[in-house]
Amino acid sequence: MKHNDGLDTLAAVLLLLVAVVAMIAPVALLAPVALILPAVVVLIALGILLIARRRLRAYLAAHLCSTDFENSRIQYSLTGLPIPTMLVADGRILWYNNYFRDKVLEGGDVVTRPVERVLPDLDLAVCSRPHGQDLTVGKRRFTAYSGSAKGSRGASIVYLVDDTFYKETLDEYTESRPACLIIVIDSYDELFDDMKDSEQAKELEAINSLLEQYISRSTGFLRRVSNSRYIAVVEERDVRWMLQERFEILDKVRALHPGGLTTLSIGVGHGGKTLQECHQMARESIDIALGRGGDQAAVKTVDGFEFYGGISHGVEKRSHVRSRIIANALCDLIKKSDSVIVMGHRMSDLDAVGSAIGVLRMCKMCGVPAVIALNSDATLASPLLKTFLDAGQGRDFVPPDQTLEVITPKTLLIVVDTYQKRLLESQKIYEKCKRVVVIDHHRMAVGHIDNPLLLYHEPYASSASELVCELLQFLPKEGNVTPLEAQALLAGIMLDTRSFALHVGVRTFEAAAWLRSRGAQTADTKLLFNTSKEEYEARAHIVEGAYIYKGCAIALSGELDAGMNVVLPMAANDLLTINGVDASFVAVAKNGGVNISARSMGALNVQVILEPLGGGGHLMMAGAQLQDCTLPEAERRIREQIDLYRASQAADAAGSR
Repeated sequence: MKHNDGLDTLAAVLLLLVAVVAMIAPVALLAPVALILPAVVVLIALGILLIARRRLRAYLAAHLCSTDFENSRIQYSLTGLPIPTMLVADGRILWYNNYFRDKVLEGGDVVTRPVERVLPDLDLAVCSRPHGQDLTVGKRRFTAYSGSAKGSRGASIVYLVDDTFYKETLDEYTESRPACLIIVIDSYDELFDDMKDSEQAKELEAINSLLEQYISRSTGFLRRVSNSRYIAVVEERDVRWMLQERFEILDKVRALHPGGLTTLSIGVGHGGKTLQECHQMARESIDIALGRGGDQAAVKTVDGFEFYGGISHGVEKRSHVRSRIIANALCDLIKKSDSVIVMGHRMSDLDAVGSAIGVLRMCKMCGVPAVIALNSDATLASPLLKTFLDAGQGRDFVPPDQTLEVITPKTLLIVVDTYQKRLLESQKIYEKCKRVVVIDHHRMAVGHIDNPLLLYHEPYASSASELVCELLQFLPKEGNVTPLEAQALLAGIMLDTRSFALHVGVRTFEAAAWLRSRGAQTADTKLLFNTSKEEYEARAHIVEGAYIYKGCAIALSGELDAGMNVVLPMAANDLLTINGVDASFVAVAKNGGVNISARSMGALNVQVILEPLGGGGHLMMAGAQLQDCTLPEAERRIREQIDLYRASQAADAAGSR
């Protein structure tokens, strides 16, 4: 075992101090004046000792670190190195060359001192690796390398390569890398068409001034490329402070209008090898920001996307022109196909099944064979499905596995009520079909379907059933939806709007009125939402066990009986009726994992909260499925995301003030 002289010395000094205190204590009590002279003598002695210690260290350094080696092969071999070098043993510095004294110690002497006091960040284990260790000493930056010194009884040699210039150059290169921002004024046409020219000019001038002030803080520039679109080129250092401030320009533009209708979407591309690559990343970012409803910034990173903002409701678009174009294009695609498969998301609900039934009617009107791929054993729309089975239309619903055999290169897959690959009813059908159409109203998230032939994606819409209704209205009246199909579409709208209470617009009521004209009966539709006594009791039990955390109701439940999945969203809706609850989260154990259903009245964006957990949805309705997760773990993760969201809300509120 090695003997530590430092500890022995410390112990001896402590014992000596104890003895001195014991000796002077009586004197201090009886005659304190008598201690003045000894105290002065002690201070003088300490001063002399420190000076002598410094001289001794300088003497040792002068002889140990000189060029007079006295047959020392280690010193002789190291003195010619033109870089700072030192010899370390047992954690103490034994020797160093003149370069080390000048560049690292700046003329001082540290022989026999502990290396951790001289270079506190130095780690010999890291230095021994091929890439060494980055080390900063004062204003200089080094890369430290170490190795064992043969014949020196365990001592290590440490070399410090002064690469301050190269590291500072690399930092400047990294900080000055170009980044691209694409900025879009949301719903420009809808907001500005009804304004007078003077009002438009005033509003645009205010937006331009804010953007110019914002970009002027950077080293880049801003250019307006169309009425509603801007492009800014900045440096990486500028993107950093924008991220730290969470793109406060979003709040400033939103504050221009009393109702917060004027909003921006920002797509950021940075970290690319070229400016062209950054621009492509920015285009992908702005597409997903707009797909999520706007009023937010999307930043593409190596790990995916990061989102900032997104607290506003989507602005309803009043033009039916796009719906007519989409309807005609979809009919053309259907007619060019030999078969069509309509598919929704896993654990399909009334909106997914209702919109699929509407699309199936379009296929029948085009005269093309079509089926709905649906897992009847795992659906929340069992009452609606039973209604169609009783009506003799059960052949329209086929288990997903049975459709795989009939897929051809000309088969068209129409996905409704979801845009996420991982949420599809069947991944195998999607992978086998080469021609895909998407109809969805959820805010876009990472992992969406790539390059569909046709995309009808409107985050402002209440439901996928509403979007399908708009398409059907542009088809001939003859052979259009039957009363039973109209009832299915109305049920989908009622589900996602909670019976026309939330997330509704003018076009939502227009779609409902059209369905009513096609024979939909509201009383019969309402019956589809009825539950059994067992489901009602399970729902009441979940609600009873809920608690409120930071304005959010959280309820946990063990695994429910088969066929009770509808209880989950119903309990989440019930919790919203409690005073002081802004959002609700219901987590239920399911096959070794946890299913989460979240609802909100608009004060919280439950989609943003559940996205880090692998979920999706939109501002007031979202869900997630956690695999290999326990209820306590799911509860902890939900609370963590609520904490982060509330902290983000507080930061945004402080920034707006």
